[in-house]
Amino acid sequence: MESMNERLSKESKLVTARDVAETIGVSISTIGRAMADDPRISEATKARVRKAAERVGYVGNMPARVMRGGTSNLVGLILPDVRNDFYSEIAQALSETCDRGGHRLVLSITNDDRDIEVRHIRELAGARASGVIIVPSQQPRREGVRILQGIPHVQLLRQVNSLGEVWFGIDDEAALCEATQYLLTLGHRRIAYLGGPEALSTGAARVRGFRRAFDVMEVSRSQASEWLGPTTAEYGLSATERMIRSSKPPTAVVTSSVHITMGLIQSIEKLGIAVPHQLSVVGFGDPAWFQWWRGGLTTIQLPIRELATTCGLWFLNNLRRKRDGIRHHKALTRSTLVERATTAKLK
Repeated sequence: MESMNERLSKESKLVTARDVAETIGVSISTIGRAMADDPRISEATKARVRKAAERVGYVGNMPARVMRGGTSNLVGLILPDVRNDFYSEIAQALSETCDRGGHRLVLSITNDDRDIEVRHIRELAGARASGVIIVPSQQPRREGVRILQGIPHVQLLRQVNSLGEVWFGIDDEAALCEATQYLLTLGHRRIAYLGGPEALSTGAARVRGFRRAFDVMEVSRSQASEWLGPTTAEYGLSATERMIRSSKPPTAVVTSSVHITMGLIQSIEKLGIAVPHQLSVVGFGDPAWFQWWRGGLTTIQLPIRELATTCGLWFLNNLRRKRDGIRHHKALTRSTLVERATTAKLK
């Protein structure tokens, strides 16, 4: 009588290319080429092979294909984190775009740690990923830069010169300039800016936009203040408390980070600040709950899904065309200032 272990062993045996070949009467090499979408195989044969493979539960041997010099259908997405709607929306949109394009998205989280970043880059290269979409750390390791030089890749949101000039981002300078100008037209002069470090390309562009607004409006920045630090809720909370307790607290504040905005809101609730009568607030990003806080947060609404989808479609199109030699492509997407209940004219 057959033992339980023997039955389990038989049931768990993987179906091979030979099994599929014997089912439809073709060679093993034809199975491999058809599953790899080899142009030497007719579309009719590819369809026949795929139908048979699906029927018997055959999964192509990706490592074997890689060993023959091919690439996988994996696209790596390297993000600092997914703890807010900003990056999770990017991941969702890119995953959907890759699925429609016959690729699979692999997510890597770096926490803005360049050692973690280079490890993920190394592993994606080892898996022969078709390409990499990356929101880079402030200063990627040289090893990571060298590896990416041999893999089709595109930078998203942030740009680091060493990683090339293929980049999709938001016009951060224009976004902060518009938001700050809006506060100036409401009569505010003691405007505080809460943002990330200038060492990041996004941080530098956003603080430039804040400063440019005063120049455009021909208003002195002497009463304005800048609070630059980590793009975390903890920093937003602590900076807001110090800002409010300063000798000349601001009458308005604009932020340049979703996390910092969250910290700002926590601090406002903790300190019991009247918004907008005591402090006008312009946030950054627009998760759903921003619409509910204090009657609706005035905020810089980011075209995240549009940006991610455009980036993904352009990237996959170039992968299909084998145009991995492209070294220069920049695309900027504009944000929208949404006026709600947390801003008012200075009285």
